[in-house]
Amino acid sequence: MGAQDTICALASGPPPSAIAVVRVSGPAVPDICGRLLASGVPEPRRAVLTRITDSGGAEIDHGLACFSPAPHSYTGEHTLELYLHGGPAVIAHALDALTALPGVRLAEAGEFTRRAFEAGKLDLTEAEGVADLIEAETLGQKAQALRQLSGGLSDTYNEWRDELTGLLALVEVMVDFPDEGDVDAGAASPVRGRIESLMAEVEAALGDGGIGERIRDGFRIAIVGPPNAGKSSILNRLARREAAIVTDIAGTTRDVVEVRLVLGGQVVWIADTAGLRETEDVVEAEGVRRAKRAAAEADLRIHVIDAEDPSPPPGPVLAQDIVVFNKADLRFPLLAPDGALPVSAKTGEGLDRLESSISGFVSQRAASVEAPVITRARHREKLTRGLAALKAARDAMDQDLGFELVAEDLRLAIREMQSIVGEIGVEDVLGAVFSRFCIGK
Repeated sequence: MGAQDTICALASGPPPSAIAVVRVSGPAVPDICGRLLASGVPEPRRAVLTRITDSGGAEIDHGLACFSPAPHSYTGEHTLELYLHGGPAVIAHALDALTALPGVRLAEAGEFTRRAFEAGKLDLTEAEGVADLIEAETLGQKAQALRQLSGGLSDTYNEWRDELTGLLALVEVMVDFPDEGDVDAGAASPVRGRIESLMAEVEAALGDGGIGERIRDGFRIAIVGPPNAGKSSILNRLARREAAIVTDIAGTTRDVVEVRLVLGGQVVWIADTAGLRETEDVVEAEGVRRAKRAAAEADLRIHVIDAEDPSPPPGPVLAQDIVVFNKADLRFPLLAPDGALPVSAKTGEGLDRLESSISGFVSQRAASVEAPVITRARHREKLTRGLAALKAARDAMDQDLGFELVAEDLRLAIREMQSIVGEIGVEDVLGAVFSRFCIGK
């Protein structure tokens, strides 16, 4: 990516459409306005209706143009947005005319937002929020992405980073100025207390049960039970299509078959699994192994009991799991265990109640944390490493290993935080030191 290139791209949906938005960003934008717009360079941040032509004078369209000068734009660069009629020929002509100009090229994926990040308009978590907002399918995903885009996550991570910076400043003073009167001999105890407090906050964030990631990526639900209990038929009913093969032959399902649905306002992945039984068939045995793994990793398990052979579920049933008594059309109600939901995959009886139970589970889980701190595996990995560094700093203090080691562990924790939200340099630490202590003497 050339830093001085001017980039352009279609910023709206694929044609044909009523309106197409073509976005341009970079130093050549004022020159582009002079070459292609009959209006010349528009007044900043005011849409102007103008004739748009290519460099040879051929008309592209009559449309609106909006110019935002640097640094007051999304990317921090000069930007131009053209609002055109959304036909394929209009869009192609506009992009061809732009890329024919010197120093102008088509943007790469995500390059506008990357330039916004590099210009300090967004930090990394906010940039991720942009991507999540674009991809949001549910109101829950949209709300979470908006919180992230508006700095909800950044505020939390920045508070922790600032606290770490202040702690490092205190420890650096103890290392570099042990004999200065400004350094309280009892300063070590408050430092340890602040480390413990920060550790508790990070541990609470890591102990959120992965709700933020579930809202973003989807809740995992596994349908489990013995062969021929009707698991695949239930999946097809929920999916409202033939997603899984259904036969009377036991062991038909040998791999995990997943469908993606929206239930309870959340994305869910429902997996049909191989029937749980002992088998000497190598392929089926692998399917059983995968079924057990899917069940273990799922947020919710739907245990299917066969009304024709009402044996208890073969695996552990957790408090939140759903037990269904399938083939209820065969009228074996007295054989259903307490709490089991009677359903018939054949007739559809009880499937609405099963959907409601699933919806209630995921909506309740999604509402259990108002604003999840962690929305991506990247955040969780970095926070886990940061927590380990904080624990090492506390242990170094407890074992009296020296403030040099404590300082190094705090630096490691800061690096993990900065990898989430952006950069922090030595000037931040120096600024914190000078604001708290009189070191100039």
